[in-house]
Amino acid sequence: MKTLTDVLLHNARTRADAVAVLDYGFSLTWSELARRIARLGGVLNQSGINRGDRFGILALNSWRQAEVIHAGQWIGATPVPINFRLAPAEIRTIIDDAECGFLVVDEQFIGLLDGPELADWKSRYLLISGDQAGPYEQSVKSGKPMEPATGSADTEALLLFTGGTSGRAKGVPLTHGNIIANAKQASSRWTARPDDVVLHVPPMFHSAELVKTVYFMQGAANVYLPKFDPDALLRTIEEFRITFALLVPTMLMLTLQSGKVPQYDASSLKQIIYGASPMSVEWVREAFAAFPEVEFAQGYGLTETAPLLTMLDHQSHVDALEQGNTARLSSCGRVLEGVDLKIMDDNGQERTTGQVGEIYARGDNVFGGYINQELTQQVLVEGWFRTGDLGYMDNEGYLYLKDRKQDMIVTGGENVYSSEVEAVLNLHPDILEVAVIGIPDEIYGEKVNGVATIKSGSDPTQDELIDFCRGRIGGYKIPKQIHIVESLPKSAMGKILKTELRSKYKS
Repeated sequence: MKTLTDVLLHNARTRADAVAVLDYGFSLTWSELARRIARLGGVLNQSGINRGDRFGILALNSWRQAEVIHAGQWIGATPVPINFRLAPAEIRTIIDDAECGFLVVDEQFIGLLDGPELADWKSRYLLISGDQAGPYEQSVKSGKPMEPATGSADTEALLLFTGGTSGRAKGVPLTHGNIIANAKQASSRWTARPDDVVLHVPPMFHSAELVKTVYFMQGAANVYLPKFDPDALLRTIEEFRITFALLVPTMLMLTLQSGKVPQYDASSLKQIIYGASPMSVEWVREAFAAFPEVEFAQGYGLTETAPLLTMLDHQSHVDALEQGNTARLSSCGRVLEGVDLKIMDDNGQERTTGQVGEIYARGDNVFGGYINQELTQQVLVEGWFRTGDLGYMDNEGYLYLKDRKQDMIVTGGENVYSSEVEAVLNLHPDILEVAVIGIPDEIYGEKVNGVATIKSGSDPTQDELIDFCRGRIGGYKIPKQIHIVESLPKSAMGKILKTELRSKYKS
C-alpha cells in the first residue's frame, strides 16, 4: 500500500463491517466511511479543490474532520489542519504560506470569517456541523462519488505547521510514504490490533495525530475527543471502552492530579503513549500506580519525521522502576527500526557514546524540506535531518535529550542545559511545573532564570527554591531568580513556550 487512501480502501474491503468510527448514539463501519469519503471528495472537487491543491481546516477534533482529511487525500489534494488557537493574523499567514484557496471550518470557528484577516474566504468554505440534518450531512449525502486519485508514496499527503515554540511556524509537507513508513517503524516497538478502540485526544493539527496511523493500518475503531479535560477523558474511556490513547504529559498529569481516576471504569485501557515533552520520574510512578494494567511508552520525534524517531517501551519503564534506575526513565528510548540517528558536534564530527551533540536523523519517514523556507538547506545535510535537539546516546543505545539547541544557556562561558536544572527543581515537593531559561546579562552573557508553578496549598519562597538546588548541581547552573507564576505559556500540545518566557523576562 503506497498511500493512505490505499489503506482506507484495504480496510473497506477486508474489514467492511467492522466499526471505524464511534460517537454518542452513532457509528460507521469502514465500508460506510469509505463511501462517505468518496462522496465528500466529490463535494470538495465541486468546490474548486483539484488534485495538487491545498485547503485549510479549522476544526476541533472530530470524526468529520478525519473524513475531510481522508477526502482531500482521496482526490489527490493536500489537507492543511491549522492551529485554531493562533491569532487570526497568524492563521492568515499560514493560509497564505500554504496557498490554500479553500477552507473547511467547523461551527466553533465560523466567526473567524467575519474578521478582516479571513474575510477573503467567506465565499470559499465548507462548514462542518454536528447536526445530522445540517448542511454538511446534506452535502455528503448529495455529493457525487469520485474515484480515488492515483497516487504514489511521494505524493504530498498532509501539510502540518510546526508549533512555533522557537519562532514563526514552518510548513512541513509530509508524503504518504513518510507517514506509512513511520507507522511501520513504530510497529516494530508497539503492537496495534484490529479490535483496538483508539481515542484521539491531542489536537489533530499536531503531528501526534500521525502516531495513530499504526492503528489505522490495522483497521481499528476511532473515537474523537473535541476538547481535553480530565472528566471528559475518563468518561470517554469508560463509555467507549477505549484501549489506546496518546496523551501529552500535561494531560496525564492533570488527570492524575484531579483525583478522579478511581471514579471511572478505565479497565479497558491497555496502552498509553506519552510524548511531546518530558515527564518527571515522580509523575511516571503516579501514572503506573493509577493505571496498573496499562502498558506505557514514551515517544520522541518531530513533525519533520512524521513523527517518531525513538521509543522508550513498556518493558524499559518496568525494568527502570524495579531496578531503581530512574535515570533510564529520563531517556526517550531506542531508535526505531528503519531510522538512523547520529550525534554530531558543531564542526560536523560525530560524537562518541556519552558525548552531547546535535541529533541527526535519516529514514523514509523524514520530510523533504519546508515550504517557502530557506531553512531547508540548513536542516537537510547530505541526506540527514538536523533536528535542532541536543542529546547523547548511552552504551546500550538509549537516547537522552539535553535541550533544544536554542534553549541551551551559555553563562560565563559554561554551557547549562535547561533540562538538567529543571530535573533538579522538579524534585522539590512544592513545584508543579518549571521552565528554565537564559536571560541576557552584561557580565556573563546569560544568566540562569527559572519560572515555576506551585502545587495547590504550597507557598515556597524564591530563596527556598534556589537553596534547594545547592549541592544538587554546580553553582553556575543554579538559577539567579525563580519567578513563581499561576501558569506557564504552552502550545496546544502542552510544550512550554520558552520563547514567550524569554521575551517576558529578558530585562
